[in-house]
Formats: sequence, structure tokens, C-alpha cells
Amino acid sequence: MKRIALLAAAAPLVLLGGCATKGDIETLRQEIAGVRAIAQSAEQKAAAAEANSRQAAADAQRAAQDAQIAGEKADRIFRAGLRK
Repeated sequence: MKRIALLAAAAPLVLLGGCATKGDIETLRQEIAGVRAIAQSAEQKAAAAEANSRQAAADAQRAAQDAQIAGEKADRIFRAGLRK
């Protein structure tokens, strides 16, 4: 019973495969190549975005450290002024 159901499901696929012309196959190959090019472009853009985000994170961390140092320096100057 399962074999009959499987054959019934596979039969249309086999018949459709036999109807494809060389032109249809070439068109499909061109479409696949186009999709592949789009995917590669997206992958390159994603890699560039990741590199940019890593750089931005490093820049933000340096800025936070600089702000902390500047805040500590301002606090020392303020305290020194209070002591006078």
C-alpha cells in the first residue's frame, strides 16, 4: 500500500521531468546562477557589516574608557579645588 502511494506521488514528478526542454534547463541554470550571485553579494555585505559593527564596538569601548578617565580627572580637579 505504501509503495503504491509512493509511486502515485512520484509519477507526476517523473512525467514533468521528461517534459523539460534543454531551453528550460538552461533557463533554470541561469536563474540558479543569478540567485547564487545574489546570495554571494548578500554574504559579502553581511561580512562587511559584521566588520563594521566590531569596529564600532571597539570604538565605543575606547570612548567609554576615555570618558571614564576624563570623569576621574575632572573629579580630582574638583576635589583639589575644594581642598583649597
